[in-house]
Amino acid sequence: MPRPLSRTLHRLTLVVALAACLPALHPQQDPPSPADDFVRSHYTKFEFRIPMRDGKRLFTAVYVPKTSAFPADPGPYPMLMDRTPYSVAPYGEDQYPRALGPSDEFQKSGYIFVYQDVRGRWMSEGEFVEMHPHIDDKRSPQDVDDASDTHDTIDFLLRNVPNNNGKVGIWGISYPGFYTSASIIDSHPALVAASPQAPMTDLFLGDDSYHGGAFMLEANFGFYAFFHPQAEPQMPRQTAPFDFGTPDHYKFYLEAGSLSNLEKQYLKSSNWLFNDQFTHDTYDSYWQARDLSRHMKNVKCAVLVVGGWFDAEDLSGPYRTFYAINKFNPDTPTTLVEGPWVHGGWARNDGGHLGDVQFNAETSEYFREHVQFPFFEHYLKGKSAGAQPKAVVFETGANVWRQFDAWPPKEAAPKMLYFHAGGKLSFDPPTESKAVDQYLSDPDHPVPFVGYTTDTVPQRYMVDDQRFASYRPDVLVYQTDPLEEDVTIAGPISAKLKIASSGTDSDFVVKLIDVYPENYPDPQASTAGKRVVDTPPLHMGGYQQLLRGEPFRAKFRDSWEKPEPLTPGKLTELNFTMPDLFHTFRRGHRIMVQVQSSWFPLTDRNPQTFTDIPNAKPEDFKKATEQVFRGKEAPSGVEVLAMP
Repeated sequence: MPRPLSRTLHRLTLVVALAACLPALHPQQDPPSPADDFVRSHYTKFEFRIPMRDGKRLFTAVYVPKTSAFPADPGPYPMLMDRTPYSVAPYGEDQYPRALGPSDEFQKSGYIFVYQDVRGRWMSEGEFVEMHPHIDDKRSPQDVDDASDTHDTIDFLLRNVPNNNGKVGIWGISYPGFYTSASIIDSHPALVAASPQAPMTDLFLGDDSYHGGAFMLEANFGFYAFFHPQAEPQMPRQTAPFDFGTPDHYKFYLEAGSLSNLEKQYLKSSNWLFNDQFTHDTYDSYWQARDLSRHMKNVKCAVLVVGGWFDAEDLSGPYRTFYAINKFNPDTPTTLVEGPWVHGGWARNDGGHLGDVQFNAETSEYFREHVQFPFFEHYLKGKSAGAQPKAVVFETGANVWRQFDAWPPKEAAPKMLYFHAGGKLSFDPPTESKAVDQYLSDPDHPVPFVGYTTDTVPQRYMVDDQRFASYRPDVLVYQTDPLEEDVTIAGPISAKLKIASSGTDSDFVVKLIDVYPENYPDPQASTAGKRVVDTPPLHMGGYQQLLRGEPFRAKFRDSWEKPEPLTPGKLTELNFTMPDLFHTFRRGHRIMVQVQSSWFPLTDRNPQTFTDIPNAKPEDFKKATEQVFRGKEAPSGVEVLAMP
């Protein structure tokens, strides 16, 4: 999704209505733009408040094809559903959105489109619960969750929506991706196809809220400054954006201090949703109950799981969802799709580039036309389609699509990249008996996550040039010699560090980087010499493209539930896994790894003392000397899965 700030694909949201079941809503709204003429001329809109088993009613907008507008296909039509916490506006039977469905192909093909405000959001009744925990054993009508709400909705639609063919599909991106995943557990018999896209799956273990135990500060504060709980059904209304007082968010968050200061000084206890996020700073029962991957059972519909290699928000969710469905439902047709996309990028741009990095293909258009649309056409309309591969993935670096019968590919084998003296990186193990590199980490001067001033989390940061970080004395840099042949990696990336710290806690951020040759051509002719008076030219020679980066909070080295302090000066192992990647380092490029102890304000600062971080006082933040060992007695490096 795009989210408004951090959690959903912002399509100008859609809605539906069946007038017989709901008094007409006619809010003051702008007249429709010419862009919605197709939708208005081809679809009839209805609005429902659909009763759930516990008596609560969920607002649902339904768009039914006018048979006269589809003479080649008069129906009956399948239903394609999207459940969202971000509003199905515009509301009112005479109000139409600019587009329907996941892409243009769908609205021109003829589907019944269903959009629903989830429980407790906007015009739907009930209580909103953040990532509502799934209830495996429902014993009464009061035991409701998103699986039961979807089940009850489908029952109602099958009985009350005219000209439907008895088949239902569902899709959604980010938070709606979570609702899609939740909906397929104990699938309704009529639900035959689903596509959870960038689904939030486990907020503590790698999705929006925490990565490696570190709180994703800027994205979450920005999101919850916008996303507020509501007490009763209400129409969306314009609100003033949060005033940060500066476009420099590095400065804003540094001056704000601890997380509790942010809550007290700026949100002023107005949003318990944000308070829940940062106060539950271990993997406690709050997070465990919300791990949807534990419940992906009795999935009877075909599933297309979609994610982006460069998703800054829900990078881990697609993998957890894909692996869980395969584990609990081995006979269910399930495909993983990963492209070179940001969060929801496959739905809103052509996918030809990200930041300064070119992919030499319109990857999003390929996905929409050749993967997503045929998937739903096959299962919902019976159109022919080839055998469904297990993985459809875009290989960055080489910039080609590949298909595999397993993910990671069966032929990918573990291979270790070791740290060596002089900043060298090699597949050869170290020969020195004992060796160590070190740096001083100062939480009052944290390493920024981008090399420019920003007032948000720019999605391009996932591939941004890391030369700015490599120049800092508190960042260790290791790189290979120029490669003599291509190196392709496919699958998860594992950091294996031997460290020691003078503090009782520290973060260790590991970044995997593709370094371009020094003679790599610039994208356009650059201004010669000193005559640069406008935007500085982009020089791609020596570009350090971030491929994957993850923090790890050392106190969680043995347990996410029960953190333990470091013993100052004691050699300690840190082993953690970063999300999957499919990338080819081309001949002449270098492979680089950077190690640092802050990534601000992408993640919150570690005081480098074992303390209650959300409530840390200024005196708790202390400098720490960080050591990374690299001798044969205590080697450090990064393990990748390399293709033959």
